Amino acid sequence: MAAHKNYIGGKWVESVTGKTYPVHNPAHTDQVVGEFQTSGVEDTLTAVAAAKEGLVTWTNTPAPARANIIYKALEILGRRAEELAETITIEEGKPIADARGEVKRAMAIMEYAAGEGRRMFGYTTPSELPDTVAYTVRRPLGVVGIITPWNFPLAIPAWKIAPALICGNALVFKPASATPLSAVKLMEIFEEAGLPAGVLNLVTGPGGQVGTALVESPDVKGISFTGSTEIGTELYSESAKRLKKVQAEMGGKNAVIVLSDADMDKAMNGIVQGAFGSTGQRCTATSRVIVEEDVYDRFMTELIERTSKLIIGDGLDASMDIAPLASQNQKDKVLEYIGIGTEEGAELAFGGRNMTGGEFDEGYYVEPAVFTGVTPDMRIAQEEIFGPVLTVFKAKDLKEAIGIANSVEFGLSSSVYTKDITKAYEYINTVETGMVHVNASTLGGEVHLPFGGLNSSGVGQREQGTAAVDFFSEVITVYIDHSPEAS
Repeated sequence: MAAHKNYIGGKWVESVTGKTYPVHNPAHTDQVVGEFQTSGVEDTLTAVAAAKEGLVTWTNTPAPARANIIYKALEILGRRAEELAETITIEEGKPIADARGEVKRAMAIMEYAAGEGRRMFGYTTPSELPDTVAYTVRRPLGVVGIITPWNFPLAIPAWKIAPALICGNALVFKPASATPLSAVKLMEIFEEAGLPAGVLNLVTGPGGQVGTALVESPDVKGISFTGSTEIGTELYSESAKRLKKVQAEMGGKNAVIVLSDADMDKAMNGIVQGAFGSTGQRCTATSRVIVEEDVYDRFMTELIERTSKLIIGDGLDASMDIAPLASQNQKDKVLEYIGIGTEEGAELAFGGRNMTGGEFDEGYYVEPAVFTGVTPDMRIAQEEIFGPVLTVFKAKDLKEAIGIANSVEFGLSSSVYTKDITKAYEYINTVETGMVHVNASTLGGEVHLPFGGLNSSGVGQREQGTAAVDFFSEVITVYIDHSPEAS
């Protein structure tokens, strides 16, 4: 069993706590993926100090030269792509096809961010004063904390780390304690690419102590967080007291509206993949479907038929559609919500079983669940479940459907299926989500476009695209008086 270390100041080191913890394969819980450092406050502050030293070199490295290192890391990741995909699956559980897609997403992010090395634009503008030049430049924040979740253990770190690096920041990276192996391998890639010591530091272990240390350290100027709304809200609040720059991407309760004129086959493909792909463990997963009443019966018949054909098993088997949940806690949470749904009076129209027998006893398997007869006030309609549970509503028209879609505290992603362009624009202009799709799944997004939500789904500047550069840099305004003498 491999014992993995922290990466601080360009060296692989053990935690000062002297403690490690195991990570298990969600598909076969008797298999230990590896042992990882149980880091504490002292480890975190050591990493912050190393980042502060590395910052001097990195900030003074021209942005195109920074890009060259990211391009090199991209090339190395490409060579190790299948290895990274398998790593994602054995530590997080998702189907190997989804893991391969995640690696490709990480690569696309790194490619885009490296390109920003030659687009770190400011602008010039006429001054109202004579003999004066006025312009803006970008400057890195400084030392930045990166805190990432377990459901995308490679892509989410990449879409924070790459833009932060191209902007000239030095980083302390705290991955989810459940999925640290992908993070370790990402550090290996940047080390091989020639990133200077101290610029990127890895600290594994429990989020409480590490996260608190990052928030409280005066040397940390910014924090980029993805995780639960509860933790993100607290982190944002505590960081604001210390005037830190923060972006927090949090929960979702994403809805799809299916109107009577929709291409039903196209809608069904997007909804089944959106709800049950990656075992529903995505912040952009489809968790609610609102169907116009004229096509409701047909929709339900096809939904149950499609869902019943999904194959459940070990994600390393490419023939599997549904893989295990990531942990015992996730499995317990999903089963608890399925119980809550039936207690609230919703009808469990399909699935929802705790899968047992044979290989299912070795992992955290739950059958996809479909609820009907759901009302907007039910907990399963309001709260993020983060698993393969889909709630279905009936609406008489688009206006009622949008009302249901907007009836939650979250506002991350949403979708409508319709051939009516007027209704599509009515939806776009009134739905309360940060990302809006028409005739497409709620999943994902492109790396050159902003990613993020409204309300309880996010706070602070968006991630990805030019928005990432805006977050990871400060704009400095410069005035130069070149008059020959005082006027």
